[in-house]
Amino acid sequence: MVTKLFGFAAGLLALSALTNAHGSHSNDEAPSDDWATRHMIEEHHIASFDPTSFFILHDYDSSGTWTPEEIRKTYGLNDESNAGVSEEKKQDAVRAVFELFDAGNTGFIDREDWLAGIAAGKRLPDLGFGPGHHGDLEYEYEIHHFEQYHGDDTTEADLTHPEDIEHFRKHDEQEDAAIALEKLEQIQVVAGNIPQKFRRNF
Repeated sequence: MVTKLFGFAAGLLALSALTNAHGSHSNDEAPSDDWATRHMIEEHHIASFDPTSFFILHDYDSSGTWTPEEIRKTYGLNDESNAGVSEEKKQDAVRAVFELFDAGNTGFIDREDWLAGIAAGKRLPDLGFGPGHHGDLEYEYEIHHFEQYHGDDTTEADLTHPEDIEHFRKHDEQEDAAIALEKLEQIQVVAGNIPQKFRRNF
């Protein structure tokens, strides 16, 4: 099966200890004292890592800093598993992380902030939003289901679990949406149908 995995930065090549742990999309597990470790095991299948590697892996735009949006992504706050969480609670979660690691109140967390916080004994808190699902559709399905219940010799006829069916349903939805968008983009604009107040250069 074709996989679509995140590309790791060169500094992450040292991360070699993989585990067989598989995370759940349920967010009702007991809080962890070290959420980063839980996240790495369940979301990346990596049990051995250092703070610098963790920072690089979650610096999604390679800017050298973590932004509020990157914290949201790392904690899986944009994932469908947290769709029922209010925006206020999500902002509170991001704020809690910044209060720990953004000592200068700069609005971002750079690598030095992160390493200084870790050296001082600070850890990313478990805020109750699960292990941090932040992969795309294919990645999340592969790492949380396919690797656990299927193998390289799996055929399409074997993919009958509810998770398999839901995965392909989402694929169909994405394909249908792409086709609909393509059709819309091919529709020519008829100037006569545009109200006069919205017309420019027609």
